[in-house]
Formats: sequence, C-alpha cells, structure tokens
Amino acid sequence: MTDPAADPASQPDWSRVRLHVVTGKGGTGKSTVAAALALGLASHGKNVLLCEVEGRQGIARMFDVDPLPYAETRIATGLTSDGASPGNVYALHVDAEAALLEYLSMYYKLGRAGKALDRFGVIEFATTIAPGVRDVLLTGKVFEAVQRNARNKGARQYDAVVLDAPPTGRITQFLNVSEQVAGLAKVGPIKSQADTMMTLFRSPRTAVHLTTVLEEMPVQETADGVEDLGSARLPVGGVIVNMVRPGDLTEPELAAVRAGQLDRTAIHDDLTRAGVADGATVAPLLEELIVEAGEHAARRALEDSQRDVVARLRTPAGPVPTYELPRLAGGIDLGGLYELAALLKEQGLA
Repeated sequence: MTDPAADPASQPDWSRVRLHVVTGKGGTGKSTVAAALALGLASHGKNVLLCEVEGRQGIARMFDVDPLPYAETRIATGLTSDGASPGNVYALHVDAEAALLEYLSMYYKLGRAGKALDRFGVIEFATTIAPGVRDVLLTGKVFEAVQRNARNKGARQYDAVVLDAPPTGRITQFLNVSEQVAGLAKVGPIKSQADTMMTLFRSPRTAVHLTTVLEEMPVQETADGVEDLGSARLPVGGVIVNMVRPGDLTEPELAAVRAGQLDRTAIHDDLTRAGVADGATVAPLLEELIVEAGEHAARRALEDSQRDVVARLRTPAGPVPTYELPRLAGGIDLGGLYELAALLKEQGLA
C-alpha cells in the first residue's frame, strides 16, 4: 500500500500523462477525486482542464460556481508551491447535443443548418438512438482539448486534462469508442475519429485512475475494472482509496478489543478523572464505549482485508500503484478539495 508520507520519487512518474481519466463506483467520490487531482496538477504551474460528461453539473456544485455552459470556464487556481506561480483550473461541462452541433459544423460545414436540425429534435434523436455515437462525441471533445497545439489559433492549450468519467462498470465501454461504432459506421469521419481517439486512449499519455472505498463491492468492482481495462488495452493508472476512516485505536488496542481483554477499571478511572462522567453515569458510558470499540475493531478488520485486496491488484506491467485520501469530517467544500489536492501531490499522483 502506498504510504501517504512516502517519497513521491519512489512512485510512478505521471508527468508524461496528458489525459487523466477518473472513474469509480457510485458513492466512492470519483468526482471529488477528479477535482482534487486537477487542483493538484495546477500547483505545478500547469493549466488544467477538468471535464465532466454525465450532465450532473457536479463540478459547479463542488467549486460553488454557476452551472457550467458548454464552454471552457476558469473556476480555480492551483495550490501554491515553493513560491512558484500556480496554474489555473478550467472546467467544461461536455454536452452531447452541443458537441454534435460543433461536430457537424466542423466536419460538414452545416452552420445554421445544424441549428435547424436541433430545433426539429434531430440532434437529440441522434445522440439518444446511437449510444456509441454519443460516447464518441463526449470523448471527442476531451480528445480535441488534449490534442491542441500552437496551430489551433485562439484555442487555449492545456498541460493536462482531467476527465470525471462514467462509473467503473461502464468505463471500458465508454473509452473503447472504436468498438462501439464498429456496428454503426465501417468508414467515414465518425469511424475515422473513433480510431484516432483510440491511439490517444491506449497510449502512455492517458491513465485511467480508479476510485474506491474500503468496502467489498467497490473493491471488487475496482478489481473487475482493472481487468476489463487491461483486456481492452486501455492504460490503468492508480487506485485511489477514498474516504479512509481515521485509526482511532492502535493494533494492540484492537487486539485487546477483539479478545475481550480491555482493562475496564483503567477506562472507568480515565472517564472519572477526565470529568466525562460521574459515579451515576460512568458505568453505562463505559459499556457504550466498549460496544463502540467492538464495532470499530470489526470495521477496521474489514477495511484491512479490503486494503490487502487492493494492494494485490496487478496489470501485466506490474502492481497497480495505490493512494489514500481521508474522510473529511466537515464534508467536501473548496477548502476540502485543496486539502485532498495537497495529499495527492504529497503522494506523487498530482
């Protein structure tokens, strides 16, 4: 398991990665991790684009800004680091219908005709009836942002793009766009664009990071996701274990709890000495604490077993690097995102 205090130099070098795809089972905090990763990357003086494709406006809520349009919008500045000027985080809410209009204008020069199709509902029909095409459009916009260079006059260039992607169960299908459109288009610009995007998605410039929590179902889905991504020849990045609970008891204390060998007299005296309880209330409080200690010990045992499963995850290239983020007592706000960003940077992912 990655030690949060470990030297980042001992971790994989992610500096070549231009596209960081963040996925995870629902409820594991993948959007939070994506936002924190974008802030961490921006601390190196990089301009970072944070994209979302699920239509939930999650980025706007996390950063407490107005709902995002289909336009790249500056939402934050990266962490300050060693006196260097931080970069900026821009956000983009990728909408399939707007992306199709842009695609029609770019490749077919439809212009106003494309907008007319939108009024007649053709755009919505096309993006609903052919899910493979929808995913090509969503990922295509992200691909375009990664591929920009000096020849794209007037377009902002980014040092890194972070994609808040669909959940783990759908991530391989979502990224494997050439397979999705195979039955829809054998030739033509859509097929050509899908094939071109796959050269990026399967290259060292892309990393698919999986977010999990230390529970059996999310960890199993993460393991399945690592296997599915490998089968599709998509590059697995790291596993981010999110919302890790604090270890309130040491290992010897946990062992004593599990063995029923807690020193009740010592705990009783500590409660009385601290003034937490008096003679009438100390006994029921003591019993309540012992029950809570037992529940905590059981929870820690489950988490440790799942941490071992995560630590054993491998690809043909070797073990999957893992990182940990704590559960924040106050919930997630902008300050919390910066705190998590600092931890990802400290551990070498950002």
